[in-house]
Amino acid sequence: MQFLKQLWNVRAFRAGVPAIMANLRLPFDPVEHGLDKDFRLTKFTQLKGCGCKVPQKELLKLLEVLRGHEVGGDSTAVGVEEVGTGTGDGTLAQLPHFGIGNDCCIIPLQYGGLYLVESTDFFYPLVDDPYVMGQIACANVLSDLYAAGVVHCDNMLMLLGVPQKFSDKERETVIPLMMKGFKDNADKAGTKVRGGQTVINPWLTIGGVGTSVCMPNQIVYPDNAVVGDVLVLTKPLGTQVAVNAYQWMSNPDDWKKISAVVTKEEVETAYEEAKYHMADLNVEAARLMSHYGAHGATDVTGFGILGHAENLAQIQRNEVKFAIHNLPIISKMPSVAKSGGGMFKLLQGYSAETSGGLLIAFPREQAADFCKEMEKLGKTAWIIGIVEKGDRTAQIIDKPRIIEAPNRTT
Repeated sequence: MQFLKQLWNVRAFRAGVPAIMANLRLPFDPVEHGLDKDFRLTKFTQLKGCGCKVPQKELLKLLEVLRGHEVGGDSTAVGVEEVGTGTGDGTLAQLPHFGIGNDCCIIPLQYGGLYLVESTDFFYPLVDDPYVMGQIACANVLSDLYAAGVVHCDNMLMLLGVPQKFSDKERETVIPLMMKGFKDNADKAGTKVRGGQTVINPWLTIGGVGTSVCMPNQIVYPDNAVVGDVLVLTKPLGTQVAVNAYQWMSNPDDWKKISAVVTKEEVETAYEEAKYHMADLNVEAARLMSHYGAHGATDVTGFGILGHAENLAQIQRNEVKFAIHNLPIISKMPSVAKSGGGMFKLLQGYSAETSGGLLIAFPREQAADFCKEMEKLGKTAWIIGIVEKGDRTAQIIDKPRIIEAPNRTT
């Protein structure tokens, strides 16, 4: 506990103004693009971002029908497959693979000792700026690869659902902006968008597929946490709360729920913080994972911090338990969550996040160095918990420390 108290507040240093401003955009103005002044991207769905995910317990039941397609039918979605080593002598090697129920599939290929790492994701808009929405969607897809320590994506596909209710002008204006945001973040990640699928849909959807072919030693396998490790989180929580609070400002009945605990200016700041973090790539964290000896990771999205911690704990080889002591959260969002009638479950760990940070298990002696290195790069990182002896479960302790994440956009 003393170790956690000393290190919980390791944060990103206040990066120079130019670096921060490079990631900021002026608010999207529909009129400037020839759209109606009341146009809102988020009106074209009734769900927000990764909040569209099927509940975790229901999803696991649904996935049972696919278990037989995995090697050995392993119910934990982790198995061992015999594949050719590529030496030409017909020798077979035992190589681990990950698939159903994990962030991405990690599959040994038949030739050359190479692995295929691949993931897909899509969701509904949760911000009103089409360009930023495209950035967020791209970052979200890539995070599944980054959670495996894979920093180079060989190819991306883009998936788009164009709303039936879009006018011709809205479609011709909004969709190219979303595609450009997606493409620009792919460019920043060092990859290219080389295809995809676009369909007419009742609601607006955007997402994609990320694919990488790499050597086994380029992968950080997710199942190696040991007792004594510590848990690190690389983005603050509260994105879903922030985007909902922002939309509530325009609805008097909704605004009444939270107006006693937050000002409109504070909500606007939180909204900008959420956009900034959701659009930010997790590539630097992924790049440092191998260097600092990470024992496993996952990205935090629709199931919340505890939901994803539970998923990660369940696939561990060792009998361990994840105990979360600290919750870094966008400023003022804990109070908003409490005033929202319990709909978010933010402090309980189940509030949906979109394009969240990486949750990483590090050896204790390496975690602080990782956080400091992230700090030098202008990124955020907090030590939030420990790995204990246990039954492959996760929990948030009673009365966790709430860390107010520093504002990076003001």
